[in-house]
Amino acid sequence: MSLPIKTWYDAVNQCQQQGKSYVLVTLLATAGSTPRNGGSKMLVCDDTTFDTIGGGHLEFEVTKQARELLLQSTTTQKIEHYPLSSKLGQCCGGATNVLFEVFQDHTQHIAIYGAGHVSKALVPILAQLPLQISWIDNRQEILEHLAEQPNNVNLRLSEQPATTIANLPNKSWVMVMTHNHQLDFDIIEAAIKRSDIDFVGMIGSDTKARRFKTRLAHKGFAPQDSQRLVSPVGLLSIPGKRPVEVAVSMAAQLIQLLDNKTLTTQQQQQQAWRENKQLIQSLTRQPESES
Repeated sequence: MSLPIKTWYDAVNQCQQQGKSYVLVTLLATAGSTPRNGGSKMLVCDDTTFDTIGGGHLEFEVTKQARELLLQSTTTQKIEHYPLSSKLGQCCGGATNVLFEVFQDHTQHIAIYGAGHVSKALVPILAQLPLQISWIDNRQEILEHLAEQPNNVNLRLSEQPATTIANLPNKSWVMVMTHNHQLDFDIIEAAIKRSDIDFVGMIGSDTKARRFKTRLAHKGFAPQDSQRLVSPVGLLSIPGKRPVEVAVSMAAQLIQLLDNKTLTTQQQQQQAWRENKQLIQSLTRQPESES
């Protein structure tokens, strides 16, 4: 039985293993009387916190700010100045600068619907990439033979797989390859309804793809919504119809998407650094105590 996580550094390790976003909070510089010294840290997730920067209203406000940053879904850094005065509900009389380091889930989440031959070839490839994978099927007898999976693969049995779309993490990707065309459509319809899901891949022919997009149009979906359905999925430059060949084609397409996402994240981090550079330079001076 594992021990409960209490310290911020243990929590960082746990979040990284689980692919969970978090904010590392650090007291950078303090002046006057403060609950804890500079260098104290805590970790904030969307549903819990680990360690402490001293408690009280300061920690409450910092936790609130950290969770607001998490909602922006951007890896960034931010510095805030907090006077520990009556305005903050504390009477320490000191002040502190707080560094927020936002670590968004570095691993993209993808939900794979269907545990047939192609997905059995695809998942072992994807499990080696920075991905968190939900592998979902409604056939218990199939999933029972897939029990041993890497840590970043979560097998899920669902009698109604389309209903699981609502609970997928923000900005997930969806890959559909079930044994039933109607089930495929139900999952795709649910995925297209979520505007944050920008990649919905489906295995199948051009004819199947056209038929599904027509059905989506009849249900009132706009053309730009239907365009998020990528089918046939995979890089067409990779030939072959064997399950492993199709899986390699699909994996190659997802790798391209991951590379594009990584480039965007790096650009966001560079912009955040430029915006914070002046603030960080100002921290060579201790913050003045405010009352």
